[in-house]
Amino acid sequence: MAEISLIFLPFPIVGHFKPAVEIAKTLLSRDHRLSITFLIIRVPGWEFPISSFTSSVISDRLHFLDVPNDDSQPPEGDILNFINTKKPAVRKMVGELMKPQSPSGPRLAGFLFDMFCTAMVDEANELRVPSYIFFTCGSSYLAVLLHVQKLCDEEGLDVAEFKDSDVEFSLPGFSNKVPARLLPSMAFDKESGYSAIFVDKARQFRKTKGILVNSFIELESHAVDSMRQDSTIPPIYSVGPVVETGSKTGGEREAKIMAWLDGHPPESVVFLCFGSMGVFGPGQVKEMALGIESSGCRFLWSLRRPSSSQAKLAPPEEYEDLAEVLPEGFLHRTAGVGKVIGWAPQAAVLSHPAVGGFVSHCGWNSILESLWFGVPMSTWPLYAEQQINAFEAVKEMGIGVEISVDYRTVAGKAAEGVIVGAERIERGIRQVMEEESDVRRKVKLMMDKCREAVVEGGSSYNHIQLFIDDVRSNIGL
Repeated sequence: MAEISLIFLPFPIVGHFKPAVEIAKTLLSRDHRLSITFLIIRVPGWEFPISSFTSSVISDRLHFLDVPNDDSQPPEGDILNFINTKKPAVRKMVGELMKPQSPSGPRLAGFLFDMFCTAMVDEANELRVPSYIFFTCGSSYLAVLLHVQKLCDEEGLDVAEFKDSDVEFSLPGFSNKVPARLLPSMAFDKESGYSAIFVDKARQFRKTKGILVNSFIELESHAVDSMRQDSTIPPIYSVGPVVETGSKTGGEREAKIMAWLDGHPPESVVFLCFGSMGVFGPGQVKEMALGIESSGCRFLWSLRRPSSSQAKLAPPEEYEDLAEVLPEGFLHRTAGVGKVIGWAPQAAVLSHPAVGGFVSHCGWNSILESLWFGVPMSTWPLYAEQQINAFEAVKEMGIGVEISVDYRTVAGKAAEGVIVGAERIERGIRQVMEEESDVRRKVKLMMDKCREAVVEGGSSYNHIQLFIDDVRSNIGL
């Protein structure tokens, strides 16, 4: 019987919700006394199939509850402020959950908040219940956030002034100076208030009892060491990689993709995929097609178009006719070596032996999956913190080659006025597919290290236990 309960408030987008469910499953598997309740805020106009991630969960100790919704809409797709408006509803639900169902029922030992749900930290502190953060990005980016916040508070830094600047920062966790322009767009957005939110998130992190990071010490030891030297930063638990392991959930479409890959030699196919919100305009798609064809490599290309919806964060849609966007004759000329698809089961594809390279938007989940499956990447960041991730992958870790590290657009929207040329794309594909490269060697080495981290005795395995022990101590167990 469960004795300890955690309340988990995830951020309601795919790239955050999936790892949240996975880490919850891991925690439950490690301690049979623990139960976890998810409070899910559904954002109108930004629906995704939550059931596809929860239906495979077989545990009477994991529960999913919807936060009551009214008819309000997120202003201009502003999910962060929309979530803040749900604080009263969340508070009411928590009050009900804190009422003992029976004398022997589980006792609330803590809250686990997604990195974008930090507005709830103060609510937890008012209830005198310890709170923790689940940070779905890497340790180095966490160190950057905390360092920039400290500079803002102690030295009056205005990070928004560095938009489009050539200034380079010396940042903890990085051996190379980092161009300021690689910070997320929200850091520079004063007009909408996001610049202030960017800094305030890190302030809230410091109010918690600990931060779970989806990374592992062997990958980002410099960043973890730098944060340990700051006594105002709570304990960092490196619990990753928390990744989807390639289980087949995509039905007939996935089966067809896997069957196509079965027909190709080991490590011969380059996979191009840009996450749940990655899209490109017609001009860029044509350059991509030319670069792919000129590379001479076998390829699997996940290509989707911007949504026809006016909603700011509407997810991409499938092309009804690929010929409308691809160069004339491209599909015919590449029919023997390539396949263009819409949605892609990314983890399943990366796990296939035929895949030898990955052109990626550098979302943190994608970086971890590339390492888990031992597939080197070419970097092409789009939005959020992906530019920092790309820089880290290429310049710091040596696990990727660069197509770009500073390409930038808005989630779900095609970039305007910026085109990456076919020659650059061709070069990035050829480099990532080199058989005996240093990058491939480093990725294979890190594949072993990340798998070692999560098994008994590994660094992440041990950090998960330290976290569970801390949660138990909150109620005297």
